[in-house]
Amino acid sequence: MNRYFIATLLIVFSSTFVFSQKKYAYVDTEYILDNIPEYLDAQNQLDDLAEEYQEEIEEKYAEIQKMLKTYQAEAVLMPEDIKKKKQDEIIAFEKQVKDLQNQRFGKDGDLFLKREELVKPIQEKIYNAIEDIATEKNYAFVFDKAGSLTILYVNANLDISDDVLDAVGGVLGTVRKEDRKRNDYQGTPEKTKQPTNKSPQRPGGRNPGPIQSGERK
Repeated sequence: MNRYFIATLLIVFSSTFVFSQKKYAYVDTEYILDNIPEYLDAQNQLDDLAEEYQEEIEEKYAEIQKMLKTYQAEAVLMPEDIKKKKQDEIIAFEKQVKDLQNQRFGKDGDLFLKREELVKPIQEKIYNAIEDIATEKNYAFVFDKAGSLTILYVNANLDISDDVLDAVGGVLGTVRKEDRKRNDYQGTPEKTKQPTNKSPQRPGGRNPGPIQSGERK
């Protein structure tokens, strides 16, 4: 047998043996967060804020739609200079609305920053508790059941989620152990409310969006 092949087998078997000697556990972060009332309150605040921002933007798009309808009805009788002025007004206003939408819901936008303010401190306390427990009990790996990792089987004895909740109970109010409810998590990532893109349809059935410079005649 090729000596290099034997050496490779030894490395594989050695790695498997070393891994088997490691202690590991898992947590369900969704279960943990669902049993922290402060986190649920934060989520409710974020949902309300997202709804408020969405209504604000939809109202702005309704104003654009109204401006477009007025323009369509009056454009035939408008002198070219007035028509161009109205087109420019619609373009400028629609740009303002899109900028506002990005400001509210975009990366590093208002909703993102509010989430960082409300949720990140809670998450950090949880992660610190997991790290402390893993260090104390000498766990080499702690997996998250609620993450994207596909777990086909778990031993309930390896679940340290309640240990984490007990550990953060001193700094975060948590649901009592006997009252905690565990949902069957399916691994669906958390979704943040996003506004419906309601860019108005331009007169004549053309694609939605601002009037382009090529349309000015």
